[in-house]
Amino acid sequence: MVEIMKGLKESNKKHKKERDLKKKLTPEQRHILMEKGTEVPFTGKHIHNKEKGMYVCVMCGNKLFSSETKFESGTGWPSFYAPALNDSVKTEKDNSHLMKRTEVLCKKCSGHLGHVFDDGPEPTGLRYCINSAALNFKKEKKK
Repeated sequence: MVEIMKGLKESNKKHKKERDLKKKLTPEQRHILMEKGTEVPFTGKHIHNKEKGMYVCVMCGNKLFSSETKFESGTGWPSFYAPALNDSVKTEKDNSHLMKRTEVLCKKCSGHLGHVFDDGPEPTGLRYCINSAALNFKKEKKK
């Protein structure tokens, strides 16, 4: 009986967290982060951002990508050649839409961010193609 009660309590916590997130996120953000959607290319708010700072997860605030690794890929989404930290993101195989890709997720909350490809610039050769709607930007404070 105790195990059942623990399970119910955890289930209620999970549902409350999901309800709270749904209130916090826009419909587009929910679609991208929780349903693995994609925003229309060249429409994201961060595509042309040139300011210095940190891109963080819109759901949990986890540091994801530094502006130092952002580059213009011409794909229509913000692109980065490396995550901010080694444990900022995680990847999973994605075979949806009849394609073989590698999905990028926030390591902290598992929100869908975009995909990573092996056609990026040096030093990594990677292109993290990330949905703007999954990101908040924290501008670097001037010294």
